[in-house]
Amino acid sequence: MSELETAQAMDEKDPLAKYRNDFVLNPNEIYMDGNSLGKLPKKAQKDVQNTVENQWGKRLIRSWNEVWMDLPLRLAEKYATLLHVSKEELLIGESTSVRLYQVLHALVKSDLFPKHLGSDNLNFPTDLYVMEGVARDLLLNQILYIDYQQEIYADLEILKNTIKKNPGIYCLSLVSYKSSFLYPMKILNLWAEQHQSIIIWDLSHAVGAVAIDLEKTGSKIAIGCSYKYMNGGPGSPAFLFVKKELQTQLFNPIQGWFGHQNPFAFESVYKPKQGIDRFGSGTPPILSLQAMEAGVDITLKAGIESIRKKSRLQSQFFIKGIQEKLVLLQYRLESPTDPKQRGSHVTLSHPASWQICQALLQGNPKVSKIIPDFRPPHFIRFAMTPLYTRFRDLQDVLNRLEEIIVSKEYLKFDDTKPTVT
Repeated sequence: MSELETAQAMDEKDPLAKYRNDFVLNPNEIYMDGNSLGKLPKKAQKDVQNTVENQWGKRLIRSWNEVWMDLPLRLAEKYATLLHVSKEELLIGESTSVRLYQVLHALVKSDLFPKHLGSDNLNFPTDLYVMEGVARDLLLNQILYIDYQQEIYADLEILKNTIKKNPGIYCLSLVSYKSSFLYPMKILNLWAEQHQSIIIWDLSHAVGAVAIDLEKTGSKIAIGCSYKYMNGGPGSPAFLFVKKELQTQLFNPIQGWFGHQNPFAFESVYKPKQGIDRFGSGTPPILSLQAMEAGVDITLKAGIESIRKKSRLQSQFFIKGIQEKLVLLQYRLESPTDPKQRGSHVTLSHPASWQICQALLQGNPKVSKIIPDFRPPHFIRFAMTPLYTRFRDLQDVLNRLEEIIVSKEYLKFDDTKPTVT
């Protein structure tokens, strides 16, 4: 049996294959960038169209009472189910950066933990920017930055020793955006608690592809976006989780009207809501919220455990092909080989990484265009998005990566990069 026939046989046995038809599919294109922006669910098109044409176009302001006020609450309940927390512990809205700012600021002002901010070189740069801004505004020492001298694994001994010696408030990405390294959440939460510290988990590169149980792992605060594996649309709103017993001790630094006890009383004095809703700020972005719902519905229906199982099978299939063929052509695997330490994307590098990306994107009359994801200085990321990625797609990508180097096709391209890579 050929490699392609093996892949097709795996597709035929795939229990999640039926969900592929729930998304808008582009012919002659293999999409491998779902870890940056997920595909468009067909139902999201209809939901947004209905919101625009009927709720906004016809019902206008009446839609707030009829539909819109309940929408973020309904979404929060669905995300709470996915993450195994109560609906009273999760809030939908704003961006991941805004949510991180809110909880960082609130934690520092609470005096619950030492006023030290820490992170590592595997974290997403935006999180570091937010941390630096909070540290500057609140006159804290510079954030403690752990550099592991490589970008594939977090050295857990270094990380744990740093927390022990410098207790405080740490922010980590559950899945590293470059290498796909998956942190042992429960172990680190317990360690932080034993050493007067707390970890804010950024779930952006994990939620929707990795099974996450915030309750069982002892997590206290988490944030994350909804536009990657959750297929919520470009720039779709974030979620915020704060464990119930912490909520009354934290205060929202962005005191907007949707965080007020009675926003439509228009009182001149701010009175924060109780519970997680005290982190509300601005008016909910209804169109973006409506686009989110189809994605979380599909994820819940398919089941995150089934999604994670397929993700592991696909990444192992892909890595096997890399090791058997591509490493001989100067490709280098930049992700952990242990599936327990890996999220749902696989990262490669090559001396000609950017030129290879351009060749993949251009395609040719005989092969499909392939959309990967490039991250400086030389990382090419390929997302296993189990709801719509097929095994045959992965085999086609492996064959194309081999062909581009063997034929020297990559030499046709220069190093010019667009704004978004």
